[in-house]
Amino acid sequence: MFSKTFASLILASLLSVGKAGAQDFSEIKVIEDSLVLTADSMYNGFLPEMRVIYNEQFVRQLIRALKQPNSYSYDFPKLKEKINIIGPDDKSFRMFNWGIAPTEVTRRYYGAIQMPGEQLKLYPLMDHSDKIKKGAEDSVLTNGRWFGAIYYRIMPQEVNGQTVYTMFGLNAGNALSTKKLMDPMVITAKGPVFGAPIFNVTSQGNPSQRINRFVMEYKKNVQASLNWDKELNAVYLDKLVSDVNDPNRKYTYVPSGQMDGFRWNNGYWNYVEDLVPVDPLTDGAAPAPVPVKTAKE
Repeated sequence: MFSKTFASLILASLLSVGKAGAQDFSEIKVIEDSLVLTADSMYNGFLPEMRVIYNEQFVRQLIRALKQPNSYSYDFPKLKEKINIIGPDDKSFRMFNWGIAPTEVTRRYYGAIQMPGEQLKLYPLMDHSDKIKKGAEDSVLTNGRWFGAIYYRIMPQEVNGQTVYTMFGLNAGNALSTKKLMDPMVITAKGPVFGAPIFNVTSQGNPSQRINRFVMEYKKNVQASLNWDKELNAVYLDKLVSDVNDPNRKYTYVPSGQMDGFRWNNGYWNYVEDLVPVDPLTDGAAPAPVPVKTAKE
């Protein structure tokens, strides 16, 4: 229901999009102030149903702001303190990205990809992560059926003459577990496509194929890392184990203290076991510090 509402709001708001004119941000700044106030209510509404209503209001206001002339050139300095506004270094697009709590134990994610240009071109992202369970690593998705997340890093790679953006995201929508993911995205003429076989990791469901996205699922309220480290020249991630010795129950997974990772080579993310080696300790010895930063998300 939430996805359909979001889609209809976006489509209805885009019907009267006009061409950009002179670079005057006075109107967009006024709308931005309203967006900030609405975002506070969207996040902190006492009743969960009120958060949904404020979210719909927020979407309308955001579209109104983006329809202003030259909106792609406006940085939204106040709004980016309330929601996630992120884009790749090549500035080929930017994404407005946020999540709300429609119930006390779940989260739902929203996103809209804005393309540069004189006319507003916007792709709404419809969160279907609650329906994408088994097969999530193998699926190829679109903006109309998106594995919702809050993105905290975007890394572009050239693959066969095409730019593929590896999207690092966090999804805490499940009541029992949290997921982090590396989700490849390509912008096509019809819009964004999520998922590509750029991981040298075999699919469990189809051993003859590579996975299309890497999903790391672990116990709720546990901290686990998945991020890029420049010094290591690699993605680092916590190796996870079940704290009840049942590998089929991902919601029991916790960090083992070891670090694996991915390195980009020959057009693939290649899995690296023991990216940061752990030295065995003699009795009474203190462990050496691990030279890896903790992911903020």
